[in-house]
Amino acid sequence: MNDRFNTSAGYFRKRFGQRIQKVTIDAGFTCPNRDGVLGKGGCSYCDNNSFNPSYCVPQKTITQQINEGIEFHAGRYRHAEKFVAYFQAYSNTYAPLNHLKKIYSEALEHPAVVGLVIGTRPDCVDSEKLDYLAELSEKYYIAVEYGVESCYDKTLRRINRGHDFWCSRKAIKETASRGIRTGIHLMFGLPGETKQEMLDEIDIISSLPINSVKFHQLQLLKNTVMTAEYLKNPSDFHIFNVPEYIDFITDAVEKLRPDIVVERIAGEVPPRYLAVPAWCSLRNDQLLVLFGKNLEKRNTRQGQLYRGINNG
Repeated sequence: MNDRFNTSAGYFRKRFGQRIQKVTIDAGFTCPNRDGVLGKGGCSYCDNNSFNPSYCVPQKTITQQINEGIEFHAGRYRHAEKFVAYFQAYSNTYAPLNHLKKIYSEALEHPAVVGLVIGTRPDCVDSEKLDYLAELSEKYYIAVEYGVESCYDKTLRRINRGHDFWCSRKAIKETASRGIRTGIHLMFGLPGETKQEMLDEIDIISSLPINSVKFHQLQLLKNTVMTAEYLKNPSDFHIFNVPEYIDFITDAVEKLRPDIVVERIAGEVPPRYLAVPAWCSLRNDQLLVLFGKNLEKRNTRQGQLYRGINNG
């Protein structure tokens, strides 16, 4: 627990009075910039296999993945008795509503599951789906996490994202307006962005009605388009080293709206997936310790420099 920034563990403990652990599910979705609707190949940095746990394969049922996920976490999180089902891989609202109802219901019927976290793209929701999720949220913990990745259209075009930032704004506002807990993912180090541009994004996202954020540093993965771009023109990328990133993320969190839950300060990928340069050998919990120490060293906290700028 850290009193200098809002942690996910702290939020869940306040809401449920106990530790809540996520169990990841791969329900066999794809994305519109992979299946040809918007394009092929997906985002230029992406390899979903790099962050999917070994038990997550779409050939298994939702219930089977939840059971194996609970067993997977049992050794590390022995005090977790309740779980949220995290639909993570690809775009988990990219299907007809009847199909979504079927898989979400199966997850919620599990006796240890208290809610859902649904990772998706902002162009893969509509009023009908959001209305259904709003109904579920009256009884269960429901959160939608949007892959925003960047607030700059120039970057979104370059990484083959397939949508613009206006689309992200619209989805966030429509989700939050229904009382659904709303989170985003934001990536630092994407090509063509300066450190100041990345920090300016904190003002932008703080102006939006989000409840949580997951920060990721760019990691170059083997056999991706972005790694090929990096090898051709490395000067167009800002690849953070660990001390620099800890200072940068401290700067970012200082500017972040104080009530937003920081669910993650960095991404974590098994070393076998990484191309050059490798990020680091530290696990996320070790990075969190360094981050916490840096907040203490600078005697600062989340929102210390928040100015309530309205970019919405």
